[in-house]
Amino acid sequence: MSDVIIKTEKLTRRLAGEVPVTLVENIDLEVRAGEFVSITGPSGSGKSSLLYLLGLLDRPTSGRIWLNGVETSTYDDEKLADVRLAELGFVFQSHFLLPEFTALENVMMPMEKLGKRSMAEVKTYGAELLGELGLGDQANKLPRQLSGGQSQRVSIARALANDPRLILADEPTGNLDTKSSAIVQEILRHLARAHNRAVVAVTHDPDFAATADRSIHIVDGHIQAA
Repeated sequence: MSDVIIKTEKLTRRLAGEVPVTLVENIDLEVRAGEFVSITGPSGSGKSSLLYLLGLLDRPTSGRIWLNGVETSTYDDEKLADVRLAELGFVFQSHFLLPEFTALENVMMPMEKLGKRSMAEVKTYGAELLGELGLGDQANKLPRQLSGGQSQRVSIARALANDPRLILADEPTGNLDTKSSAIVQEILRHLARAHNRAVVAVTHDPDFAATADRSIHIVDGHIQAA
């Protein structure tokens, strides 16, 4: 299997209208296994738009995306949803944990939906993931009983549930204090380097960006440095 996890060619996204708006334009990008990449740029520059395209949450106006060596432009909505579930992990600024379910139950949900593990395996692996992130004793707590940093770590465990090779994070430390932010940064670096995944994170935090193997700076939808 190629060590190029995600690749784009002339990736462009425009919003139609009386005055069309270009979100990203002619983006050529490769991210490899074991690489932790940050995406920086001013507000409105296209950072999150690019991340949503990489995560197959939005469709490009033109250009192509390869995920794990497979070109995705012919996929219909159902196939895209299946690929997102099986091959991608997402971490957002707001953790989006379901409030009526425990930390462990939130982590179990992607595995239950994918249906490749028995319920016993799902529960065991979910508990292992929480343990690896220092949350083994928080598994049965509801999100309201967790701190912001703990909730974000639960969301990372959930993103890892189906063993994706690519983790996409959108301002994952934006709502966290300095200590919790440092913990999340270290977890993301570890996921890339020790587990041979690719991690791509949008951030406004220059200290966070500085910890990445490579930083991509976007201005007005174009890559300025990579």
